[in-house]
Amino acid sequence: DNWAFLYAQRLALKQELPLHVCFCLVPKFLDATIRHYDFMLRGLQEVAEECAELNIPFHLLLGYAKDVLPAFVVEHGVGGLVTDFCPLRLPRQWVEAVREGLPEDVPFAQVDAHNIVPCWVASPKQEYSARTIRGKIHTQLPEFLTEFPPVIHHPYPPSCPAEPIAWEACYSSLEVDHTVKEVEWATPGTAAGLAVLQSFITERLGSFGSHRNDPNKAALSNLSPWFHFGQVSTQRAILEVQKLKGKYKESVDAFVEEAVVRRELAENFCYYNENYDSVQGAYDWAQTTLKLHAKDKRPFLYKLQELEQGTTHDPLWNAAQLQMVREGKMHGFLRMYWAKKILEWTRSPEEALRFAIYLNDRYELDGRDPNGYVGKRCLWSICGIHDQGWAERAIFGKIRYMNYAGCKRKFDVGQFERRYAP
Repeated sequence: DNWAFLYAQRLALKQELPLHVCFCLVPKFLDATIRHYDFMLRGLQEVAEECAELNIPFHLLLGYAKDVLPAFVVEHGVGGLVTDFCPLRLPRQWVEAVREGLPEDVPFAQVDAHNIVPCWVASPKQEYSARTIRGKIHTQLPEFLTEFPPVIHHPYPPSCPAEPIAWEACYSSLEVDHTVKEVEWATPGTAAGLAVLQSFITERLGSFGSHRNDPNKAALSNLSPWFHFGQVSTQRAILEVQKLKGKYKESVDAFVEEAVVRRELAENFCYYNENYDSVQGAYDWAQTTLKLHAKDKRPFLYKLQELEQGTTHDPLWNAAQLQMVREGKMHGFLRMYWAKKILEWTRSPEEALRFAIYLNDRYELDGRDPNGYVGKRCLWSICGIHDQGWAERAIFGKIRYMNYAGCKRKFDVGQFERRYAP
């Protein structure tokens, strides 16, 4: 279920050439830890096996793409290169560096394989909110939300087979923190991810519409780790979920809103705003209001370490932080509360954003992702991105406020706190 892969195979079939798949393994990426690398590498082992069955050699190259890929292209006489798309700064720099290092006669194409409506097609500019992008996405969904053709057994074998992958060497090449352990609830790989999708459809989809904001109810899809690592396609999930629209219209509509509209809105922001991870990326009204209240007295001030260990005065906040540390996934509703309290308990909006991004990227399996920087986590919660101005108050200014009492009205806070007690 990967349009970049499908496009590459189509080119190869047309030219009657072998098809190679390469993955360039970088030793470190932002604040990723062994938790993330293990999830990714175990998923890639499954990819390597599937490629072998399809007569498509899979190469795992150690190092940055600019250092290893142009040489691979020359050595294997590769006639064309196809890559996936990511709107984040680093992956875009990698693509640019490869482009500069390629032989001049090797064409290089980029396919947005993880958004349903490709990012630059959905809108040619930064969208202000979900309201302004929703119509554009829904208008184009019929064209792009189609069934995937299959990747077929490739009829043109390579002149030399792929080197066997030394998975142990892959692990020892990493320069990442090994103290953040893998999680038990989420098994990496496409097969496991599709099983989670099936369980969502049969067991949780019916209550998604009504209970998705209750952290005590099992109503979420839990698919974001597999989406993030490309192990399950969002498009596949939407195609499957939509089959039940007649039965669960409210839930299906809500899932499409979150997994398509909101997700692609976050991609749009990161693609068109180079300050997607800083306060400078916020709208003028938000920057102004945060500046006006930057010197307001904070009720509590916490250091990063106290936040990381979940030792604040707020048992709900601590429970949410500990859920993320232990399970690599905090409930979606609590991600908003969590980030807004960091704004309230740190020295400045800049420090709040830095802490929130660090913790999100270090512990969340789906961290280091447009949805994490923008979605209901960092910039939405702290800088009001894709939101509107609210009644003015201390510290927050016109940024939307959330508090403990509001959470108590929404769900049984005590039950959640007991589940994730220190």
